[in-house]
Amino acid sequence: MKIDVLTIFPEMIRSYMTQSIMARAIQKGFVELNVTNIRDFAADKARSVDDYPYGGGPGMVMKIEPVFNALKALHLDGIKRHVVLTTPQGSVFVQSKAQEMAAGAKPLAIICGRYEGIDERILELVNEEISIGDYVLTGGELPALVIIDSIVRLIPGVLGDSRSGVEDSFSSGYLDYPHYTRPEEFQGQRVPPVLLSGHHKEINRWRIKQALKKTLQHKPSLIDAGVLNEEERKTLKEIKEEIENELSNCI
Repeated sequence: MKIDVLTIFPEMIRSYMTQSIMARAIQKGFVELNVTNIRDFAADKARSVDDYPYGGGPGMVMKIEPVFNALKALHLDGIKRHVVLTTPQGSVFVQSKAQEMAAGAKPLAIICGRYEGIDERILELVNEEISIGDYVLTGGELPALVIIDSIVRLIPGVLGDSRSGVEDSFSSGYLDYPHYTRPEEFQGQRVPPVLLSGHHKEINRWRIKQALKKTLQHKPSLIDAGVLNEEERKTLKEIKEEIENELSNCI
């Protein structure tokens, strides 16, 4: 998969992408990463990419010309890219979007905003606006890395175990189940016996139940009974009954 990132802080992107799974994905050829410094396409000697906002107001605004020129240079290779702008007003990035992008493997160009924002005319150049949450960050580099990381790990062959991406939180429509490793006992807390039983059917059932229970407790909005299979719906009903019984016993 080909990914281009347009930013005024290229080392922020390169530094992260030289570590761990991302680095291996690049080394093995699953990902081709290109980082473009927007400042290289500024029109003046000072390589300025921002200016005061028309109409007044605090802060500075990223100029349209350097971004336009950077995108234009990318497209000289004839490859059509899906251009994404990281912005608070974009649609919230979720796991299903990551899966869609990874499955399509379409060349991607991500523009990282800065300052108070980018000249609104930038929207004529992008295919999609994406936000990673309703909060403010200094720039678009962190959102770009979040998007890239979540997509790359879903590309077949990137993760050591092909099941890892499939079994992640949100991939099945609910949170991941609890995980345990050695030691078997730590400060009086023991690993659930079922995980030590070797009974794979019971282990799987326990994991589904714990995942649904965790989702019901922490992110109930994720649970859509319509997309659950028969076993999952039955387990969800069982969990709700257990919770009701616990509440009634407390009264």
